[in-house]
Amino acid sequence: MTRTFYSLRYFNYRLWFVGALVANVGTWMQRVAQDWLVLTVLSKDSGLAVGIVTGLQFLPMLLLSPVAGLVADRLPRRKLLVATQAALGLLAAGLGVLVLTGVAELWHVYVFALGLGVVTAFDNPVRQTFVAEMVPAKDLPNAVGLNSTSFNAARLIGPGLAGLLIAAVGPGWIFIINAVSFGATIFSLTLMRARELQVLPHAGRGKGQVRAGVEYVRRRSDIVVILVVVGVVSALGLNFQLTSATMARVEFGKGAGEYGVLGSVMALGTLAGALLAARRRRPRVRLVVGAALAFGVAMGIQALMPTYELYALMCIPVGLFSLTMMTAANTTIQMSTEPAMRGRVMSLYMMVFLGSTPIGSPIVGWISEQWGPRWSVGVGAIASILVAIGAAVWVQRHWHVRVSYSLLHRPHLAVVGPGERYTRQMERAERELAKVAMGAEEAQQRTASA
Repeated sequence: MTRTFYSLRYFNYRLWFVGALVANVGTWMQRVAQDWLVLTVLSKDSGLAVGIVTGLQFLPMLLLSPVAGLVADRLPRRKLLVATQAALGLLAAGLGVLVLTGVAELWHVYVFALGLGVVTAFDNPVRQTFVAEMVPAKDLPNAVGLNSTSFNAARLIGPGLAGLLIAAVGPGWIFIINAVSFGATIFSLTLMRARELQVLPHAGRGKGQVRAGVEYVRRRSDIVVILVVVGVVSALGLNFQLTSATMARVEFGKGAGEYGVLGSVMALGTLAGALLAARRRRPRVRLVVGAALAFGVAMGIQALMPTYELYALMCIPVGLFSLTMMTAANTTIQMSTEPAMRGRVMSLYMMVFLGSTPIGSPIVGWISEQWGPRWSVGVGAIASILVAIGAAVWVQRHWHVRVSYSLLHRPHLAVVGPGERYTRQMERAERELAKVAMGAEEAQQRTASA
C-alpha cells in the first residue's frame, strides 16, 4: 500500500474512513441546501442572513470549546462520538421536517444552526483526537491527511449533488438524507475492534484542568503563531458558503446548480491538497504560514475574475492552499502536543478555527451587501496576506531564524537557524512522540501476549 493510503491497512481506521465519507457527503449537501434555503426562500437574496446563520452555527465554538476539550480528554471518545453523531442526525431530521411541511421560517433555521453548533463544539475535539486511537503515533500525519481526503472527497460530491436535488425536489429532502447519513458513522463505530484501539492517557479529575490547557498553549509560541494565522484566515477568508452563494446568485446571476458546481470545483483543489498532506511526514509552522500567504494571493486573483467560468477555475488553487494550511496546522499541533493534553489543545484550536466564523461571517455578509460580493472575497484575500506576512516577520525576529524561498529547490520555503527556545519546543515534541509510539507498541505486545 502506498504511503498516501498507508493508514487504511488498520481495520478500525478503514471503518472510520468509509463511515465518515458517507456522513461528510450528507453534511456538505446540507450546507448547500441550508444556505440556498436562506438566500432564496426565507430572505430576499440577503448575504447578511446567510452570514448570521453561519455565525450562529459556529458561535458555540467560542463559548464551549474549552469545556468540550476537557470532556474529550476525560471520557471514552468512541462513546462520545456515537452520542454526538446521533444528535447531529436528529437536528438535521427536525429541520427537514419543518421545511417539507412548509412551516419553516428564518428564525427556525437560526435556532437549528445554533443547536448544530452546540453539538459540533463537543464533536470536533473528540473527532480530532480519536484518530490517534485508531492508528499508531508514527502514522498520525497520514491518518489526519486521509481524514481531510474523506472530507474533501465528500465536498467534491456533495455540493453538486445538492444542487441537482434542490432543483429536482427542493432543499427539504436533503436535510432528511443528511440525517440518515450519520447512521454510517455510528455503524462504523459500533463495528470497531476495541482491542485494537491505541491506549491513550486521559486527563484526571480535579480543578483547573481547562486553565491548564490554556496555560499550556500560552507557553507554546509555535502553537500561538498557528492559532493567530488560522484564526484570521478562518474569520475573513474561509467563508465559502457565503461568498460562493452571493457570487453565483448576485454577481453572475446563476442558479442552485451553478452554486453547487462551485463547491465541487473547489473540492478538486482541496482533495489534491488532502492527498499531498497524507504523504507529508512532518509538517511545520512554515508550511502553515506559507499556505496562508498563497491562499490570500489566489483568493485575491479570484475576486477579480470577470466571468463565472474563470471564477470557478480559480476555486481549485484556493481550495488547494486552504486545505494545505488547515491540515498542516492540525497535524503540527497534534504531533507536538502531549497526549493527555491533546483534547484541550485541539479544542482551543477548533475554537479559533471555527469559532472565529461568528465574528467574521456577519462582517463579510455586510460587506457583500454594502460593496458587492467581490469585496466579500477580496477582504478575505487581504486579511490572509497581511496575517501571513505579519507572522513571518514575528517568527523571524523572535525565533531568530532566517527565511528564504527557492522556486527550483526543495524545500521551497526554508527556515534556517532556529533560536534556542524554538529548538527546545521541537525536541520536546519529538520526545513526546517517541514516548507515545513506544507506549502504543508495549500495549500491543501485552495484548498479543494475553
